[in-house]
Amino acid sequence: MPRTIPLARIRNIGIVAHIDAGKTTVSERILFYSGRTYKMGEVHDGEAVMDWMDQERERGITITSAATTLSWNDHRVTLIDTPGHVDFTVEVERSLRVLDGAVALFCAVGGVQPQSEQVWRQSEKYSVPKLAFVNKMDRIGADFFGIVEEIQNTLDGNAVPVTIPIGREDAFEGIVDLIAMKAVYYGEEDRGRTWREAPIPAAMRGEAERWRANLVEKSAEQDDALLEQFLRTGNLSEEAILGTVRKSTIARRIVPVYCGSAFKNKGIQRLLDGIARFLPSPEDIPPIIRARDARIELAPSDDAPFAALAFKIATDRHMGKLVFARVYAGTAQSGRPILNSTHGREERIGRILRMHANRQEPLEEARCGDIVALVGLSETRTGDTLCCLERPIVLESIEFPAPVISVSIRPKGRADRNRMGAALRHLADEDPTFVVSFDDETRQMILSGMGELHLDVLVERMRREFAVQADIGRPEVAYRETGMNTAEGHYKHVKQTGGRGQYGHVCLRLEPLAAGAGFEFVNKIKGGNIPASYIPPIERGILKAMERGPYAGYPVVDMRVTLLDGSFHKVDSSDIAFFEAARMCFKQLFLQSRPQLLEPVMFVEVTCPEEYMGAVSGSICQRRGRIEAMDDRGGAKAISGMTPLSEMFGYSTVARTLTQGRGGFTMHFEHYEAVPFALAEDIMKKRRAENKIR
Repeated sequence: MPRTIPLARIRNIGIVAHIDAGKTTVSERILFYSGRTYKMGEVHDGEAVMDWMDQERERGITITSAATTLSWNDHRVTLIDTPGHVDFTVEVERSLRVLDGAVALFCAVGGVQPQSEQVWRQSEKYSVPKLAFVNKMDRIGADFFGIVEEIQNTLDGNAVPVTIPIGREDAFEGIVDLIAMKAVYYGEEDRGRTWREAPIPAAMRGEAERWRANLVEKSAEQDDALLEQFLRTGNLSEEAILGTVRKSTIARRIVPVYCGSAFKNKGIQRLLDGIARFLPSPEDIPPIIRARDARIELAPSDDAPFAALAFKIATDRHMGKLVFARVYAGTAQSGRPILNSTHGREERIGRILRMHANRQEPLEEARCGDIVALVGLSETRTGDTLCCLERPIVLESIEFPAPVISVSIRPKGRADRNRMGAALRHLADEDPTFVVSFDDETRQMILSGMGELHLDVLVERMRREFAVQADIGRPEVAYRETGMNTAEGHYKHVKQTGGRGQYGHVCLRLEPLAAGAGFEFVNKIKGGNIPASYIPPIERGILKAMERGPYAGYPVVDMRVTLLDGSFHKVDSSDIAFFEAARMCFKQLFLQSRPQLLEPVMFVEVTCPEEYMGAVSGSICQRRGRIEAMDDRGGAKAISGMTPLSEMFGYSTVARTLTQGRGGFTMHFEHYEAVPFALAEDIMKKRRAENKIR
C-alpha cells in the first residue's frame, strides 16, 4: 500500500523537562488544538489523556512515557510525553534514543532546574535537535529573557527567541511572532482554539525589532551567502530565515525558543508550527545506527532492509506484552517473521498497533519512521535490534544508569509468594533500572531502583495489577568497595581426595584505578606457565569475588587486576581449579590493598523562600552535606549541594516541613565517594549483625 504521508512530513518528537514544568499540560493542549482529542484534560483534575495510569492521576505526576500520534499542517507528529521526576529517568533515556527531535520545556519562574540539565545532557548524548518552550508566562515571577539567558549560559545552548511575550504574570496577553512580525492573541471563549494576528503594540515595537534583529543576525551567522546578503541589505526574507533556522536547528547550532502559557491556552499553536517547520524528519538526519559492522549502511527508506530498535516493553491486560519499537528502515507486516539479532532468535510479529496513550489503533504495516507497538515478540527485551532475516544487523543499544537504592521484599501469604515471581519478572522486563536479586545468605528478595518513589510506584503496581501483597523492608544503600593501595601475591588451590585432584596456581597484582574507571583485567602470562584455555576462568573467578567484596560484602569497583604468573598440573588442573584459585587470591589481596567503602552521593537542590534558607542549609549540613551554591530562582532561593544518599531517606517530608510546604526538593545521583572510616566501621558492624556477610 503506498505511503499516504511523505517521510519528509513525519516528526517523531518528545517533550522533556524538570518535574512540574508543565509537560503533560502542554501535551494535552497539543492534542486538543490538533483535533486528536475533543476534551482538554487537566493534570490537577486527574483527567489528562497522557497520564493514563491510576497512580499518575492520583499523584499528579507522569510516571511512564506515553506516545500518541496527531496531525498538524499536513504533518504527522508522533509525540512522547516523558516523566520529569529523576526516579523515572529511564523513560527519558530510552525515548530520546529513538526520537528525531525534542521540545525542551522550561518553567518561566523556575528556569533551568536540575532535571532540566539532566534531560538536556541526555538529549545531547543522542544528538537530538531541540526547540525550547518557556511555559507558565502567566505566573508571578515569570522572566522569559532571563530563562533564555540561562539556557545560553547554563546549558551552553544557542537559544534564539522566535516569539517573545506580550506582558507577563497577570498581564500576559499573547505573543509576538518575530518571523512574521505580528502580535498573536488567543481567544478566551474557545479556550485558545482560535487566535488573531494584529500589529505589534506600539509600546513593544522597539523591543520586538531588537529581538527580530537578533533572530536575523543569528540566522545569517549560519550561512555565508546569507551573511553576505545580511551585510549588504541589513535584513533577510521570511523564507530565508525559515530555511536557515531549520538547517541550523537540525545541525544543533541553534535552539529556537517559544513562549506561552499552556494552562492559559496561549502559544501552543506557534509551538506546533515550530515543530513542523524546524525539527527534523527521519530523512533529515542520519539515523542513530552505529552497527557493529561499520560497512553496513541503512538508508531511511521504506524500500531498505527492515531494521528497528525495541526501546520499551509494556504489559497490557488484554494484549499481553507490547514491544514499543522505532522503525529505522524498511517495512514490517503482521505475521511476518523477523530476527532478533541481539539474541539470534527468530520471532513473528502478531499485531502492529499505533498507540494513543493506553488506547490502540491496529495497523497493517509499520514503515520507516514509525513508532509502533508490536505484539507477539515474547523474547524481545529493551534495547534489542529487530531486523529482516536476510540481512542481520545489530544497532547500538541503550545505556541505563545503575540503581542506587534497595529494599527487601517478602510476600505476605502463600498465594502472594506464587504470584510475586511472575509480577517481578514483568516489571523488570518493562524497566531496566529495576533490578531483582536474591541474597543467598539472608534468603531475602532484594529490589533495587532509582529512588524511593520509583520503588514505591513499582510495589504499588505489583499490588494493583498483579494482586500481590508484600512487606517491604528498610531501604538499603548501594555501597561499593575499592582498594587504595597496590597488592601483589599468589594463591594455590590444591585438593587431593583420591583419584584426580584439583590444582590451580595464580599470581596476581591489584591496583586501584580512578573513580568511575570500572574493572580492568590484564594478562601478562608469557610462555606456557598457564595454558591460554585457563585465562577466561581466572578472569571469571576474579569477577565472582568482586560481586561480594571481602571487606564489607558490597561490589568491588575501580580496580585493575594483572595476572603475573602461575603454574598448572597436566592432570589435576581444570577450569574450576583456576576459577577458585583466582577467586581466593583476589579476596586475600584485596584485604591487603587498604580497602575502602564508597557511598552514592546525590546532587540535592532545595528551592524555598528566603526566610527558610537557614533551616534548609542546617538540615543539609546535618546530613553530612556540602552546600555548593545559593542562587536566586524566580523570587526564591535555590540551595544546592552534595549529600550522601544514606542520609536523605524521607527528606522530601523534612523539606516540606521546614518550609511550611512552600519549598521544593529534587535529588539525583552524582558520583561515589569514600565513606569516613568511623562510619564505615559502623556500617560493617551492622552488616555483620544482620548476617549479611560471612
